[in-house]
Amino acid sequence: MTFNKRRKHTRARANSSHGWGSKKKRRGAGNRGGRGMAGTGKRAAQKKPTIINTIGLKQYFGRRGFTTNKKKLIAINIIDLNKLAKQNKLKKQDGSYEVDLKQLGYHRVLGRGKPDHTYIIKGGYVTKKAAEKLKLNVDTKKKKEVE
Repeated sequence: MTFNKRRKHTRARANSSHGWGSKKKRRGAGNRGGRGMAGTGKRAAQKKPTIINTIGLKQYFGRRGFTTNKKKLIAINIIDLNKLAKQNKLKKQDGSYEVDLKQLGYHRVLGRGKPDHTYIIKGGYVTKKAAEKLKLNVDTKKKKEVE
């Protein structure tokens, strides 16, 4: 014979906590001024002591200044130059390939891989390792554009 199981909440009638311990513990986040660091802005008097002890007032409030947008340099490796040469996407000039970095959408050449051909690089930066491998006369310390 099957029995219908009684619901738990019906058994908890007249029991104020319904099996959750203290009423205070079961309340929502509004009881404590939001969850976590919520409401820790300018007028957060009730949360200031925790901010002072954990982070410090100077670091949390009164942040000033801004970070400049850094120009993201898109790089290409020597291996990829070899692939572009195989796909005939580079101009061939006197037995060497001419690489116009700005036209290809790159800013600098990195030194990963071995060059299969000789390259003439225009309009961009070349790293020290890449310059050694490509045998270019480039002053890499001054970050001058190669032409």
